[in-house]
Amino acid sequence: MDDMTLKNSPSAPDADKDVVIRVRGLKTAFGEHVVHENLDLDVYRGEILGVVGGSGTGKSVLLKTIIGLNRQVAGTIEINGYDQSALSLAEERASRQDWGVLFQDGALFSSLTVAQNVQVPLREYYDLPMDVMDDLARSKITMAGLPLDAACKFPSDLSGGMRKRAALARSLALDPHVLFLDEPTAGLDPIGAAAFDGLVKDLSRSLGLTVFLVTHDLDTLFRVCDRVAVLGDRRILVNAPLDEVVKFDHPWVKDYFGGPRGRAAGIS
Repeated sequence: MDDMTLKNSPSAPDADKDVVIRVRGLKTAFGEHVVHENLDLDVYRGEILGVVGGSGTGKSVLLKTIIGLNRQVAGTIEINGYDQSALSLAEERASRQDWGVLFQDGALFSSLTVAQNVQVPLREYYDLPMDVMDDLARSKITMAGLPLDAACKFPSDLSGGMRKRAALARSLALDPHVLFLDEPTAGLDPIGAAAFDGLVKDLSRSLGLTVFLVTHDLDTLFRVCDRVAVLGDRRILVNAPLDEVVKFDHPWVKDYFGGPRGRAAGIS
């Protein structure tokens, strides 16, 4: 089944047309260690959702479970109205064309140039002439805010901020409608983090992207997120606009948003 067949199938529920990601009753565990239990979450089309939580609450585990790198013990995960565990291999492959992923630290292939890294998804899904792939790679590299001469450089030749942008360019290679970003500003200086936040917001608005953004950065929440989902006690404690989340009555929420860093970010 190709991408268009999957997206336009009449079996897609109309009631879910504004919900891109729907998680219900999710349980994830590693052996006897339960990370999430009875977790529910909706991510709406075109929004930037920030996902926060204390250390060990499973923010990255949640992201990896949604995109299929971890298998849930129980519960359902729907993306674009499709239960991801019920798809055939061909349908799953088609579904995954509609999202891009930026992993922690970029996860670029060190032996490939930036352009070659961006071309990896293109090689996986398409059989394109080399000159077309080069043009597409240059387009995504520019879109991610990198100079064109970065295309022929290796990840080791780049600064931390440039590596994040190169990874972002790769995540955009297939023109996805959904982006999953795992701690995209971690390790960046405040100026670099602010610039990356601005880029993500601009891309989301101009391309109509839905963004699932795992972060610990309060400034990122304040600058770009439409809603914030707080992980704690193995589930989503609250999922709402930031001004509502800061009022939520939970010890971690109060400590996180009401502390010195929250005040410095202008949140409390």
